[in-house]
Amino acid sequence: IPVSNVPCYSTSAVAQLVFAFILEHTNRVALHSEAVHGGEWSSCPNFCFWKSPLTELQGKTIGIIGYGKIGKAVDKIAEAFSMDVLANSRSAKVGDCDGAVRFVEIDELLEKSDFVTLHCPLTPQTKHMINKDTLALMKPTAFLINTSRGALVDEPALIEALENHQIAGAGLDVQETEPPKADNPLYTLDNVILTPHMGWKGLETRQRLVSILAGNVKGFLKGTPVNVVS
Repeated sequence: IPVSNVPCYSTSAVAQLVFAFILEHTNRVALHSEAVHGGEWSSCPNFCFWKSPLTELQGKTIGIIGYGKIGKAVDKIAEAFSMDVLANSRSAKVGDCDGAVRFVEIDELLEKSDFVTLHCPLTPQTKHMINKDTLALMKPTAFLINTSRGALVDEPALIEALENHQIAGAGLDVQETEPPKADNPLYTLDNVILTPHMGWKGLETRQRLVSILAGNVKGFLKGTPVNVVS
């Protein structure tokens, strides 16, 4: 019995969400829009008004853990922002390069990156790869992004790191328990951005998913199955 999957339907959407997290962290658009709507700028005696530090991406380092289709799409966007890119991949040797990307050990990636984004599958080897020890390697100004699988991150260890401002913040589209429990401590933290596993939910993304699925069915009925999982 041939078994087919639906590959690569959400690559662009997930990469886009990664930078939605990054840009919200660096530009704080929602915070400043709320302040302007609330009259804070109009009542400010100075033209120069901001609620939090604002940061440029140019020259910052992004570390990509997992360099498949989505990791490569994230790299392409990062290079457009003139960021330095480090990556770690099972299929690349440390010291190799892919254009502007340099492949390094995970420890070096964590130590040097301003942004760390996860794009690897969940396996026994990758479960809780972000934990108390690996979080301790990150810069206090670093921002962690997970749009892959929730269990890649040891959630209690991350909560502790966020509460103690061991890292600057996190953007999480996935969590180990989904939906998360109502009393999850992440809800109380102002340095974490939480979204409801929505990286795949864009209109075009779902249309692409259904189109590929229909192609799988047609291929099976014709006796020439496609996207077969070997």
